[in-house]
Amino acid sequence: MSSAIVQLLVLAAVAVFLILRLKNVLGTRDGFEPPRTGAATKTEAATQRKRHDFEVIPGGPDLDIIDHVKEGSDAAKALAEMKKAEPSFNVSDFLSGAGQAYEMILMGFERGDLASIQPFLDDEVYQTFVDVVAQREDEGLIVEASFAGLSELTLTDATFEDGIGEITVRFVGELTSVVRDRAGDVVEGDPNAVKRQRDVWTFGRKMGSEDPNWQLVATGG
Repeated sequence: MSSAIVQLLVLAAVAVFLILRLKNVLGTRDGFEPPRTGAATKTEAATQRKRHDFEVIPGGPDLDIIDHVKEGSDAAKALAEMKKAEPSFNVSDFLSGAGQAYEMILMGFERGDLASIQPFLDDEVYQTFVDVVAQREDEGLIVEASFAGLSELTLTDATFEDGIGEITVRFVGELTSVVRDRAGDVVEGDPNAVKRQRDVWTFGRKMGSEDPNWQLVATGG
């Protein structure tokens, strides 16, 4: 037997050995796996149930609403009516915008820059802000404030009457704020301390109108 044939036989034997070793380590896959039992089967069943729970069923509850208020509540019904009046209305998008509006309006009020936020205030709220800012100016007080962020934004109520939608939101904002007198001395606050401010604001709008802006119609704490 020639040396070349011997080498081929040796290589063939090595190849067969390696194939057998790989089959023992990796197993085989033929395009079909028999049903598994035990913990794996239970886990997969639970996963399938979870998937079924999150299926969107036509005519079922509107997750955009019940993610924020209790299903069947007066607030949920009011939000549903708003959607009927304006199909493009989305509660989650509204809350995202409300968070941005809160920062803009709060900082405009703190700094006395009411012109920039007037379009987002109804007449009564705007006049209240004007009176407070005027009083601060008469007393020679200057507010320095910086917004750090929101730690809470929660929809607490909603009403819909005569085409007007009103949504009440609870905010907990984090900011630094200091009040200085005419001489520049600090009379209130700490420029290095972050404080929490709690507000309950109600926004209103004529649903279906061309103006997309909501206005702040009521404030509270």
